[in-house]
Amino acid sequence: MRQHEEHLRPSPTAAVSQTFRIRSRSVVVKVAQDSSESSGSIVTYVKSFFSTAEDIFALAGIGFATVAALWASVNLIEIIDKLPVLPLIFELIGIAVAWLLSTFQLFIYNNLLFKSKRQEFLGNIKSTISQILGQ
Repeated sequence: MRQHEEHLRPSPTAAVSQTFRIRSRSVVVKVAQDSSESSGSIVTYVKSFFSTAEDIFALAGIGFATVAALWASVNLIEIIDKLPVLPLIFELIGIAVAWLLSTFQLFIYNNLLFKSKRQEFLGNIKSTISQILGQ
């Protein structure tokens, strides 16, 4: 009789997997319902945006202006690059910016990244302020 009762009782892992299957199905159904509702509202929004011909022409004008501005900026940069003095100045500016960024990264690593170093840095600042103010 005892062996027969053990076969009737489900194992704990079977109960967990069955509960998981039920929960996962409900989550999938909820996600599918949410995505269909949100995609319907996006389609409705886009259709309402292009309801008149003026909106389409405005969008085409903005697209053309963007392409023209990109073309003009590329040509301007090419013209500046052909001047004999400015590329050297731009190179020096690039070197200076790279040096400043590496110095800033080193400062962050040495003083701000770890909590102990941060507390030590704040202590140094407070002691310097107190020395300047004469306290």
